[in-house]
Amino acid sequence: QVQLVESGGGLVQAGGSLRLSCAASGSIVSINAMRWYRQAPGQRELVASITRAGDTNYADSVKGRFTISRDNAKNMVTLQMNSLKSEDTAVYYCNVIVLRSSGLFSEYWGQGTQVTVSS
Repeated sequence: QVQLVESGGGLVQAGGSLRLSCAASGSIVSINAMRWYRQAPGQRELVASITRAGDTNYADSVKGRFTISRDNAKNMVTLQMNSLKSEDTAVYYCNVIVLRSSGLFSEYWGQGTQVTVSS
């Protein structure tokens, strides 16, 4: 089994910053893609993703403001969020694709962390 623990959400004023972290533990050979999604009422959005090699992709809505990074040795992914806007308010979920000892890939989700941006 694999466990994901997220941290770093909270309440911040518009224009402020937050840093989300997600640490994976358990039966992990390696982690392929690591992603952050967010869920607002009625919609889910892929915010950012990063490959094991460090290639990144961002939603247009966060480009230039958010930065995703990872530490392969610690099986951790972070999302640095700057210049936050009220429309960034959502529950943020960590998502990883894990290579297990069986040789199969499995997908796991974090428990979600609330980010609220007040205007």
